[in-house]
This record gives sequence, structure tokens and C-alpha cells, in this order.
Amino acid sequence: MPPRIRVSSGRLAQPVRRQRLCQYELAIATRYASTATTPAASIEQMKHSPVPITHYPSVQPPSHRRPEYRRSQLLRQYTSMIRTSPLMVFIQHDNLQSVEWTAIRRELNQALRKVDEKIAEEGREAPALAPHIKVQIVQTRIFEVALRIVEYFRPNTTQAAATPDAVDPVTQTSAEIPLEEALYAHDLSRAAHDAVLPLKGKHELAPLLAGPIAVLTIPQVSPEHLKAAFTILAPKVVGLPAPTRKANPGWHEIPVQNGLQKLSLIAARVDGQVLDVEQSKWVSSIEGGMDGLRSQLVMALQSMGSSITNTLEGAGKSLYFTLENHKSVLEEEQKGPEEKKDESA
Repeated sequence: MPPRIRVSSGRLAQPVRRQRLCQYELAIATRYASTATTPAASIEQMKHSPVPITHYPSVQPPSHRRPEYRRSQLLRQYTSMIRTSPLMVFIQHDNLQSVEWTAIRRELNQALRKVDEKIAEEGREAPALAPHIKVQIVQTRIFEVALRIVEYFRPNTTQAAATPDAVDPVTQTSAEIPLEEALYAHDLSRAAHDAVLPLKGKHELAPLLAGPIAVLTIPQVSPEHLKAAFTILAPKVVGLPAPTRKANPGWHEIPVQNGLQKLSLIAARVDGQVLDVEQSKWVSSIEGGMDGLRSQLVMALQSMGSSITNTLEGAGKSLYFTLENHKSVLEEEQKGPEEKKDESA
């Protein structure tokens, strides 16, 4: 067989490529020629042209913070999370790997689902909270600002001093007008920024929000779910028994144990009140959850009422017996000697 002659593909394919490229460019030019209405700006025009001002649509209120920035989105997310989570647990973590986080979240979800199943077996009417309980890492500075906005910013009671034209036609004052009607008072507004700026660092959780922080959010105050979370995250710290290897073998895996060694409980926030580790432990020790706490409260009120009733009845009875004894003594003193002899006979 004659030897094969290798011919470079570039020499033969170059005219074909040029032809195809020209056809492609021609197709694009003809497609977009009809739609092009304004010529493209040159480089000199782009350099010397002023920066265009962003015009928000009519449905977008003006904001002190640019709403398209990631920090603004995080601030809105954190304020929503704080308002919708009456029970929050703050955990400090130290360089956890993604495998360790995944393993810890897996064990936590399993423990919380068991609590929901136990509540359903007991016949109590309560929604399943396990799908809504999350652990997420937060940006501490933005989260501290969100805490101040939720705790201290009250747009309904703030005076609308920034809008002198907004006057109540009845009272002729601007203090009674809701701020939503006078100016935009959302979380990213200048009103929120000016209201919480002097309170920087004055929140109770501000000294604790240092370093890498993760937050466990529970949408309801459920001591049973909090106890299950403590059993997985930090059983030794709160004095709870750790899961056994037979009952929960996944908890004893190496990624879970390595991750738990890098976690430490800081505090908890229950209905706006900041609790330390001991107080959080007491909340998790409530038997029967909120229903059990309500039953204990009813029993305490009933026992208090019965004790007060017995005390008042005892005072009345003792007064009655004292008066009866005094009456009998006076009657004996008023009787003569003859009557006494007759009674003795």
C-alpha cells in the first residue's frame, strides 16, 4: 500500500471556515438589523457619560440600602427569621467542614422527626415542626442590625417629623398618624436606619455575637423539640443523656463527633427574652411541652385558690368557735345559784 500523506487540516479548512463564518455573521446581521433602533455607544461615549441613576418602579419604595445588594437581602432575611422564630438557639462553631455539617443536620432532623411522631401518637393536635426547624450560619454584624430593627424600631408609634405636610385633619398633629401613611418605613428604609443607629451594640445579644455563629430556629416555643436538639448538639453541657449506640448509631459516627467537638452553646432567645445555658436547660426540662406547662399553671392556680379558700374558711370557723365559747361562758355567769343546782340535779 502506498504511504499515507498527512495533510494539515488548516490549509483545506480555512476557506470553508471563512465561508461558514461569513454566512453566520450575515445571518446574525440580517436577524438583528430590523430590531436595532439605536446605535451602539462608542468607547469614548461610555467613558465620559455620567453614571445612570437607578429609577425604581412605582411598586418599589425608596430604600436607604440598595435592595439588590446581598447585604440588604441578608438583612431582610434575618429580620423575617427573627420575627417568625420565637425560639432561637445560638451556637458558636469553629471551622466545621461541610461533611460534618451535613452529618449533624441529618442527626438533628431524625431526632426532631421522632418528637413529631411521639406527639402524634399521644393524640395531641400540634403541627409538625421538624421540616421548619433549621440550622444556618449567620453574618454577625448584619444579624445584630436585624436584632436592633426588630426590637427597637416601631414605625406605628414613631412620630412623622420628617414629613411636615402629613397632618391629621382631626387632631391637627402628626404624632397620631401611622408612619406607613406618612413615609416608607420598611426594614431597609432610612427611618429604620436612623432609629437603630444610636443603639448600636446595646442589645443583650450584641456581646455574644462575636466570631462564627450558627442559629437554630424553631417556629414555636416547644420544649420537647428544644430538648431533642440539645440531646444531639450538646448533651453533656445541658446534663442530658447522650444517645446510645444501639438506639442511634449514626450519632456516634466520626464526622458527627468531630463536628460536635467544634460546637459550643452560647445562649437562647425565647419570646424576646435572652436566656443563658442554665435557663435554656430549664425550658427544655418542661414535661409535656407547652401543654404540660399550661396544665401545671392551671393546677397551681387551682391549688392557690383552694388554699386561699381554706385559709379564709379556717379564720371564719375559728372566730365562730371563739364566739360560741364566749357566749356559753357569759350565759353561765348570768345564771343564778338555784338554776345551777337544778341543772346539776
